[in-house]
Amino acid sequence: MTIRIVIADDEALIRTGLRVIVGSEPGLAVVGEAADGAEVLPVVRRVRPDVVLMDVRMPVLDGIEATRRLVALDDPPKVLVVTTFENDDHIYDALRAGAAGFLLKRTRPDDLVKAIRLVAEGESLLFPAAIRALAGARPGARAEVPGIGRLTGREGEVLRLMARGLSNAEIAAELVVSGETVKTHVGNVLTKLGARDRTQAVIAAYESGFVPVNGSP
Repeated sequence: MTIRIVIADDEALIRTGLRVIVGSEPGLAVVGEAADGAEVLPVVRRVRPDVVLMDVRMPVLDGIEATRRLVALDDPPKVLVVTTFENDDHIYDALRAGAAGFLLKRTRPDDLVKAIRLVAEGESLLFPAAIRALAGARPGARAEVPGIGRLTGREGEVLRLMARGLSNAEIAAELVVSGETVKTHVGNVLTKLGARDRTQAVIAAYESGFVPVNGSP
């Protein structure tokens, strides 16, 4: 199955570079491009991609708001933020808005391809340590996440392992259960937290204090 990709970046040179890298990989296809956040919405509606590579700093409509609008669509694509600075506050805001992960524009081509495949599969958390660091850098009171209190003990264990970036198979090995059992627990965690993917669930876990940002998950 081919992973369909839209590239959204206001710099033509960046779009061209990403298109060349992605287009040369088997199983990946660039099906659309956008030069700003407002332009990406109609492109996505028209070509129905699996993944959007989204710059966060764009004119007209930034990548954060564009991400928020994309994830509100029926059958939304996964959004992978591509940014220049790893400590940019915009990254965390984009993750909170619904992006599934992020990577830097200086990322090696093979790592970019791996990230696209990982986000498309949705089974693991992309760069879990970096996401934890971003969460820890945001001061403020803990957020109320009502669904946290409804997690069973085993679901809580699964959420903590998700925060470490473990895949379903790795969680199954850690807990000595079947992969199908883990898949069920992960689904229950996402449902109870109102999260669309693992990244959103882990952010909720950090912001509620269920998983500490300082120390091991």
